[in-house]
Amino acid sequence: MAAQSSMHAYLNWTKQRLDEMDATLASLEAKASEVKADSKVKADQLIAEMKKQRDVFQTKAKAQARAGEAALQAGKAQLETQWRGFETQLAAYFDAVGKQAEQHQATFRDAVAAQLKAWHAAADAFSSEAGKLATARRADLDAALKQMKADAGAAEAHLQKLKQAGSETWSSLSAALAQSRKAFDQANQKAGDALKGAAESKTAA
Repeated sequence: MAAQSSMHAYLNWTKQRLDEMDATLASLEAKASEVKADSKVKADQLIAEMKKQRDVFQTKAKAQARAGEAALQAGKAQLETQWRGFETQLAAYFDAVGKQAEQHQATFRDAVAAQLKAWHAAADAFSSEAGKLATARRADLDAALKQMKADAGAAEAHLQKLKQAGSETWSSLSAALAQSRKAFDQANQKAGDALKGAAESKTAA
């Protein structure tokens, strides 16, 4: 059960990244016809590269999940590199197509929706697992889940405020997404550790 708890945190993390990649790509493709002709070839090439990055990330994530808990930490570092490559390509895409505030906002909105969905799905998954445990460590787990939901609410409020502002540059929108992603990672890890501790205390009892 403890190993399964680590797996939950890992799967939440990989799913959040994949969902955000998919939402970003769908947003870019939906706006592809609006890219100016002189930027179109470069933009299409960058979208193709981002799809490759996403596919490699997905393949590696699945392979590492099958390999078990020991492979997760080393594998996560590789996936972080893959994720950074995707982000680099996205920044290059926006450089190539120029200052298109409407596309920045559309991509931001779709990425926000994917992030918020991940927050709620992770909290629900941990709550479901917590419901199966009755241990002395239950208070720690409940506190981690409560904090995760509070962090999700704070991230949502901040991202919604930026969405309504409407005129941010991609670099500032991207920084806000990164900040929310980091908060998700910390809350996800904390809840995963609490679930693992609760599972271990139940096993030891």
